[in-house]
Amino acid sequence: MIKAFYGNLKGVVALLLMLLSTAFHFVLIIALTLFKVLPIPPLQRIMTKLLIAVATNWVRFNSALFDLFHEIEWEITGDLDLKKNDWYFVTCNHQSWSDIPICQKLMVNRIPMLKFFLKQELIWVPILGICWWALDFPFMKRYTPAEIKKNPKLAGKDLETTRKACEKFKTTPVSVFNFVEGTRLTEAKHQQQASPYRNLLKPKAGGAAFVLGSMGTQMHTMLDISIVYAGGAKGVWQLFNGEVQRVLLDVRKIEIPKEFLGRDYTTDDEFKRDFQQWLAQRWLEKDARIEAMKQRAEAV
Repeated sequence: MIKAFYGNLKGVVALLLMLLSTAFHFVLIIALTLFKVLPIPPLQRIMTKLLIAVATNWVRFNSALFDLFHEIEWEITGDLDLKKNDWYFVTCNHQSWSDIPICQKLMVNRIPMLKFFLKQELIWVPILGICWWALDFPFMKRYTPAEIKKNPKLAGKDLETTRKACEKFKTTPVSVFNFVEGTRLTEAKHQQQASPYRNLLKPKAGGAAFVLGSMGTQMHTMLDISIVYAGGAKGVWQLFNGEVQRVLLDVRKIEIPKEFLGRDYTTDDEFKRDFQQWLAQRWLEKDARIEAMKQRAEAV
């Protein structure tokens, strides 16, 4: 009981410090954004770099809290010969919301800051929408198959819109993060899908293909992160209060076939078929890696 109380106390302190850090960095982001909106391209480029530096420092602080308050054992394997001035498509198996801060901790200072593709409507979210815009998170407009069927002229428009949003990334390297499974793995979801994988849900190829189509030939490397929590997946609060004691991480650097870059997944049936097959093979390999990692975790 005393151990649990002490762990919860440390979790509360860590959470409060993170909230204070978030408030501090948010003020800096808003202040820099006031200068970024000025129609002066050289100033905008400088502000963009400063904004990324502020957001990266926020991630560093949050990551340091794990080391300060908890003695988590990190086992990291795979390809870590990475560059901060390159473009990456990053994915990870999704078990809990702890996956995001863990991936941020793993990749901070190794690659450009992780960014997510966001629905265009989210730009109107109070406060956060401004931060996402200021940090150049790409906003995309997606049309449903029903909308395209009703108005065929919309075919390819979502890709065109996203390509325009990604124009700024031609001069600023970026890491676009996407959970290919689309949702967190649970036993119920696994059974409902009748997933052929032991440790994964079926991959949703559309989102990944959309990113590659939007970024063109600049994004030629996929970073496939696999996470295993010793003792089973843990939530964010368990990460804060010290219940996560050992995390196994594996990073695979995968060259994206050139024929997949810059193509439209929504209208190119050949690309859709080939990309789905390629991703399914990567998922088989990933499933085997996770199974081996789980065996190592259980052996200790």
